Amino acid sequence: MENKPDLEQESNSFPPEEQPERVQSSHTEHISDMYKGYFLDYASYVILERAIPAIEDGLKPVQRRILHAMNVIDDGRYNKVANIIGQTMQYHPHGDAAIGEALVNMGQKGVLVDCQGNWGDIRTGDSAAASRYIEARLSKFAQEMAFNPKTTAYQLSYDGRKKEPIALPMKFPLLLSQGTEGIAVGLSTKILPHNVGELLQGSIDILNGKKTQILPDFLTGGLMDCSQYQSAKRGGKLRVRAKIEIVEKKHLVVRQIPASTTTSSLIESIIKAAAKGKIKIKKVTDNTAQEVEIFIELPVGVSPEQTLDALYAFSDCEVSISPITCVIKGEKPIFTTVDELLEYSAFHTKDLLKQELTIEKAELEERWHFASLEKIFIEKKIYQKIENCETWEEVLTTIAAALKPHVKKFKRAVTEEDVAKLTEIKVKRISKFNKFQADDLLLKLEEQIAQCVHHLEHLNEYAIAYYQNLIKKYAHLFPRRTQIANFDNIEAASVALNNEKLYVNREEGFMGFGLKKDEFIEECSDLDEVIVFHQDGTYSISKIAEKVFIGKNPLYVGVWRKNDSRKVYNVVYANLDKGGTFVKRFAVLGVTRDKKYPIADGVEKAKILYFSANPNGEAETITVQLTQASTAKKKEFDYNFAEMEIKNRNTRGNELTKYPVRKIKQKSAGVSTLGALKIWLDEHSGKLNTSGYGRFIAEFEEEDRIVSFYKNASYELSNFDVTTNRFELKDILHLGKLSPKAAFSAIYYDPERKATYAKRFLIETTSLNQRFDFLPTPNCELLLLSAQAEPAISYQIKNGSKILNGEIRLHTFVEVMGWKALGNKISDSKLLKVTEILPATDDNTGENTEQSLF
Repeated sequence: MENKPDLEQESNSFPPEEQPERVQSSHTEHISDMYKGYFLDYASYVILERAIPAIEDGLKPVQRRILHAMNVIDDGRYNKVANIIGQTMQYHPHGDAAIGEALVNMGQKGVLVDCQGNWGDIRTGDSAAASRYIEARLSKFAQEMAFNPKTTAYQLSYDGRKKEPIALPMKFPLLLSQGTEGIAVGLSTKILPHNVGELLQGSIDILNGKKTQILPDFLTGGLMDCSQYQSAKRGGKLRVRAKIEIVEKKHLVVRQIPASTTTSSLIESIIKAAAKGKIKIKKVTDNTAQEVEIFIELPVGVSPEQTLDALYAFSDCEVSISPITCVIKGEKPIFTTVDELLEYSAFHTKDLLKQELTIEKAELEERWHFASLEKIFIEKKIYQKIENCETWEEVLTTIAAALKPHVKKFKRAVTEEDVAKLTEIKVKRISKFNKFQADDLLLKLEEQIAQCVHHLEHLNEYAIAYYQNLIKKYAHLFPRRTQIANFDNIEAASVALNNEKLYVNREEGFMGFGLKKDEFIEECSDLDEVIVFHQDGTYSISKIAEKVFIGKNPLYVGVWRKNDSRKVYNVVYANLDKGGTFVKRFAVLGVTRDKKYPIADGVEKAKILYFSANPNGEAETITVQLTQASTAKKKEFDYNFAEMEIKNRNTRGNELTKYPVRKIKQKSAGVSTLGALKIWLDEHSGKLNTSGYGRFIAEFEEEDRIVSFYKNASYELSNFDVTTNRFELKDILHLGKLSPKAAFSAIYYDPERKATYAKRFLIETTSLNQRFDFLPTPNCELLLLSAQAEPAISYQIKNGSKILNGEIRLHTFVEVMGWKALGNKISDSKLLKVTEILPATDDNTGENTEQSLF
């Protein structure tokens, strides 16, 4: 017998890279078939049986099996969770860990499961106690919403021993109420929880034909911006924030945390932000008990308003959530919206109610049918006719014949089963038969049948009434916790602290915060961007880092902020291609990072002859000197940048001269051409700002000044530069914008003259950052200072043993004098008490109203 070659042995005699082609091909095809079959089967199983909820009842299989098991063993008392897990394992094949986790998750949401014991805390992230220590039972809400064996379809469990529901007859949008999250193979879902009362009202609106819009509601509370929610459509986004209060101007207290965070994770994110220098905090303390309370202590001089914005920008005090509304419908996953889910639930509930009414009507008709048969059977004494019957068939035939004259009274035909049932009536019941009671029963059954028919004919109204009843019974148990709000976009760079310093090495062409031995430019944060101008007319913007190459010998290096329209660059440049010298004023509002831009569109070769960067749109005057060889008659002239409008950065600008330029120098500094600038004073840090933090002072033009009056009876003038000014508010009586004609009033006691005086005076000095004493001698004691136009005071004075009260209107008592004047005498002694009588305040003042601090 000839031995056939063994292909397997033959193939093994070759190295892997020299395997016969036919063997490699068969193996590849086999693996490919396995991948197509097994992997797709596994993926489908995970999607349908584990991770994604069904649209009919909003439950994943493990959740449905837990609820079914709890319903089976429900006797009104609490059951150990370990017992519930064991009961559920008869239906769920994936072990006790998955069941326990799912049950705790449902219990913490507080809708379907009534819990007892330590079930953990979603706010702190604390886990529940062991299953042997905690107990649960179905809530009354779940019993009413989720169970009705008459409308439930069943299937065999995984081992064929038990029956489990295919879907629970859920008459409520449970999926939207609880929310869910699941990750399958190549698919995921993330449906956010919503408010029970709003879902019920939304279902009523849908049945009434109205459009509805439902918004999430989280157990953790907090604030929520739904402007990009888009009904949880794919691509939608939700921003949630912690609810934070400012306490005593030096503490922040977190009262509610955003969804998807815990107190521990939130504190950790705050500490990390502080460690990176994004925010300044002194201490964070977690005082959470029954309510969330995270206490944040701030250092002296740190603004709580700015820190609040920084917390939202750099920590988990604000998080973004992207929902994915994916559910199983018809054995397939679909992507939808929450409004469509609510609409499906409303009409699905309506269909379940129809099934219940139909079943109830059929049951009532059956009761009416047999009650009618029983009444005729007893009333007509048909039972007497079967006394002489000898066989069962003869009994049935006799009864059926006796009932035949009455068949028209019945709603359906009399069956053999009906007749057999009549024979089971006990003699005791026959002997105690009451015709009137039988008629009353039939009448009540007819009324109930009529009511069912009416509900079926008006099913929509019946469903609405059903929802209204649920609102009355349960809506008050689920108040809205998350507050709906619109958030301003917080630019991280605008609230970042200046935790770095910008340096530049012009010779080598590097800038960054790591070049500490080189030229210092200004303070900045590690989130800032830097703009660099070069002599050849190009400029670019780069992210600040420890060390970045920007090109050798840069003309200008400075911090750049996006959309800063007040930072204006004044430039004179020569067009080396086409000739001529041009002047332009422009702001750089937004560009692509690390891309070189020319000084103007269409200008490939240029040379900057003059450059200035102006933080408030200042326009200086320059002197232009032409070359001696030029043919111009006037070889030197002045140009004022204020004559030119601020234009787009791409514009060429105006031609300054067609002749060659030898030199340009600044003749005089200019003032802003951008109009008034709104200035606020942060009452906690003492710093000025344009971001709206603190108390609004006024709108300032270039020549305007701030006047500060101090407790030591001196005043000081300063500009409104937000980068350099900082005021020690504890020493200040009044701070505000100086009006040239505004008079200030002072009440003071002069110990040398032993008298109290009143004076009104104008600010006549112009020097900045220099203090001037406005009382005659250093020994004088300032009793009151007023910035009111028509001030009035009330006072108390001692006259012998008596105390006298008086009032003075200072604008009529004393004229406006110089700041060094003595004023008019009020009394020959020191006033015991002096108080300013303030005019009535205007509640309708807007943000442009000038404010003073006293």
